[in-house]
Amino acid sequence: MRTSGTGNRDGTDQTSPPGDPRGGRPVDGRFVVVREESRATLIPVDGVELPADLSVPGDATGVVLFAHGSGSSRRSPRNMAVAHVLNRDGLATVLVDLLTEAEEEIDAGTAELRFDIGLLTRRLVGIVDWLNAQPALRDARIGIFGASTGAAGALAAAAARPGRVAAVVSRGGRPDLAGPALDQVRAPTLLLVGGRDEQVRQLNEQALRALPDNAELRVVPGATHLFEEPGALEEVAHAASTWFAGHLVPGQLMPGR
Repeated sequence: MRTSGTGNRDGTDQTSPPGDPRGGRPVDGRFVVVREESRATLIPVDGVELPADLSVPGDATGVVLFAHGSGSSRRSPRNMAVAHVLNRDGLATVLVDLLTEAEEEIDAGTAELRFDIGLLTRRLVGIVDWLNAQPALRDARIGIFGASTGAAGALAAAAARPGRVAAVVSRGGRPDLAGPALDQVRAPTLLLVGGRDEQVRQLNEQALRALPDNAELRVVPGATHLFEEPGALEEVAHAASTWFAGHLVPGQLMPGR
């Protein structure tokens, strides 16, 4: 179903499960503390090794790869906050630096690599292939969460691996930079933009017209580009978790579908 809608926010943190400060999630009316394995690793891809933080809850049936945005890294506090919510909801996450240290130094001075969508796409496709080769994740369905320019790479990677990438979420992204790859995307895609991020909202509306009918644009009221307003990032995390659960976790359905 293709819609362009406005999200609702009541100022509460919708992503925090009730009842247990240790973290966990409700299962069949019980609150279950999820055991989680977290480790740092190096992912060989595109002739380089990329540092990554891999977190895998014990019962994970889906894995979400994070594609950070312009001038950012796997240490992005916003992506880390979203990843924490996904882990608590039973999804594995991969936070990875898409540029090497040497490339980051070049990009800091020129800003050219952060807009090299071809490079970002190759890296993301390589990571998707690497995930499929990992015994613990071989059967897990893959989603990609992209921010800013990383959203363009996420969509292009989804187009390149239609049988492997099962869902995409964009946060304040630039999906328009994916260009011709947009009409080749088959994965259900959620575009999240801030209500006060007018230019990016318009670019997302343009991209939505090129995406298939299973794409949706959702506006977070009152939010600016970085979703720094109270409750805004929590709404993003809640929406992303619901979207990925509906498309990555067997037996889960999106509301109203």
